[in-house]
Amino acid sequence: MIFEGVDEFLANLPSLQSIAGLDLGTQTIGVAVSDTFLSVATPLETIKRKKFSQDAARLSEILRDRRIGGLVLGLPRNMDGSEGPRCQSTRAFARNLTNTAGIHLPITFWDERLSTVAAERALLEADTSRKRRAEVIDHVAAGYILQGALDRIRMLRAEQDNT
Repeated sequence: MIFEGVDEFLANLPSLQSIAGLDLGTQTIGVAVSDTFLSVATPLETIKRKKFSQDAARLSEILRDRRIGGLVLGLPRNMDGSEGPRCQSTRAFARNLTNTAGIHLPITFWDERLSTVAAERALLEADTSRKRRAEVIDHVAAGYILQGALDRIRMLRAEQDNT
């Protein structure tokens, strides 16, 4: 089930299960996971991309082992907010996860503009070596993507509690 809005995504999430955030690149997939209360994102790993079937198999392992209840995919919009070929590729990846890989979890998208820049800045501030930054940048960026969605979820829950 693919949802455009985080509000619809939230309504379809199972309770007390973590969600995962993905930063899809052409060569890697950064993966981050949340806690079961959906409050904190933690960078997990970077998957080196191969074939879709191998990528999906590794993702399926993570989803199963971590008891993940939903996925947030970073949507790489252009700086003007428009969608280009990379957005189309991300949407196709989501469809393929559902239709081909048999991953039947709620999926939504989160605007990932500048997430890699933020991740790079945080790693520089932490005085991370160039080699180490290259190893972890993708899953740290996935953490930024997921944290943005988690913050929105927290706001939606607060609005629901006030009504």
